[in-house]
Amino acid sequence: MTVKAFYNEMHDDKGEVRPHYAAFQAWLSEMPAERITQKRAEADALFHRYGITFAVYGEQVDTERLIPFDIIPRIIPANEWATLADGLRQRVKALNLFLKDIYHDQEILAAGRIPREQVLGNAQFREVMRGVDVPGDVYAHIAGVDVVRAGAGEYYVLEDNLRVPSGVSYMLENRKMMMRLFPRLFSRYRVAPVDRYPDMLLNMLRSVAPVGVTDPTVVVLTPGSYNSAYFEHAFLAQQLGVELVEGQDMFVDGGHVFMRTTRGPKRVDVIYRRVDDDFLDPLAFRSDSVLGVPGLLGAYQAGRVTLANAIGSGVADDKSIYPYVPEMIRFYLGEEPILHNVPTHMCREPDELAYVLENLGELVVKEVHGAGGYGMLVGPAATRAEIAAFRDVLIAHPERYIAQPTLALSACPTFVESGIAPRHLDLRPFVLSGEEIQLVPGGLTRVALREGSLVVNSSQGGGTKDTWVLEG
Repeated sequence: MTVKAFYNEMHDDKGEVRPHYAAFQAWLSEMPAERITQKRAEADALFHRYGITFAVYGEQVDTERLIPFDIIPRIIPANEWATLADGLRQRVKALNLFLKDIYHDQEILAAGRIPREQVLGNAQFREVMRGVDVPGDVYAHIAGVDVVRAGAGEYYVLEDNLRVPSGVSYMLENRKMMMRLFPRLFSRYRVAPVDRYPDMLLNMLRSVAPVGVTDPTVVVLTPGSYNSAYFEHAFLAQQLGVELVEGQDMFVDGGHVFMRTTRGPKRVDVIYRRVDDDFLDPLAFRSDSVLGVPGLLGAYQAGRVTLANAIGSGVADDKSIYPYVPEMIRFYLGEEPILHNVPTHMCREPDELAYVLENLGELVVKEVHGAGGYGMLVGPAATRAEIAAFRDVLIAHPERYIAQPTLALSACPTFVESGIAPRHLDLRPFVLSGEEIQLVPGGLTRVALREGSLVVNSSQGGGTKDTWVLEG
């Protein structure tokens, strides 16, 4: 197999340190190796103490794990971030317009720009949202857009996460950890702050309250303590200064949603929900759900409560819809995309399927509804037996899969067992949509700690880094 060259975030092709990493390299060269080891151990101990863990499912015993944290930051120059941020705002604006359209006039479908059956037949399309108006026409209030860097350093959008995107708590905690461990390092850089994200999030949530509500009550809805992202749910509720509730803590009465408190029922106006559509209301979706609130859909359809993100938003982040996002930007905004998609093969198309089957060993194949790095094939890293088994699955259900070229993801020096070595990474900025579209400078950088691995997900052995956007 030919090893593809990859863009190194810290060093150029000649091995020289890139200008925006020069001060960090100078600092690193001054740090004794034993001091670095000590600081890494200190970070692990602090993360354990604060309970910053995630749950891993599917093993013999479900377990809580610490997400490995790397102390070499990913540094992004101001001008580079400005372009990236413009592209993210453009993309999320188009996705919100798409969601409004498909649940109302369906103009993009009538124009033939996206196949009608791809949308209306999608498992994430919710017929119950047809004709439902939502405050400010915002459906995807919180978007986590996964961005990768490949080739000569170009940014590509790998996927859009619009359902219950997670990871922002690690973005915030990583920054706190770096500032605690290495306070003097920040005197060498003007790093844009990320700590105002909770205030931005709360202001956005309040801005999309139902019409006529001037002092909205906001809550965070969690599936409960056994959810893999429960730490984040509790963290965000605490940071926002709002109640963390489960479905059993709320009820619907007279078309309004209330939560139970020690002082009696209190009306709820905005729900930042971290529960999937199917489990939100047992009267409307899965009848066996104990995570939701009976009657919630009716209150939502009547405009008496806001859900962030909106029910049915998942259709816009489905991997079978992803290839059409550039067309959404052209159709709704009349603009060319600032950020490009990764070329994608739709396996439901016979010609595309034939190409994918012919080149399985060179492609990454993903489930349309998959997440977390599961249900996928990374061709170059797979064995012949794995490729053969996946071929059979693909032939049986081609409509469930897409395929993409194996990108030579950018890499950044990372502390691993053997010392400092390059490891591949991605970036998940968090975009907030309310009265305006905004984002904090940075995001969650995830890094594949296994040598040669392109899978950065924490559930697959990945870690995280602090992301520094430099102020101009």
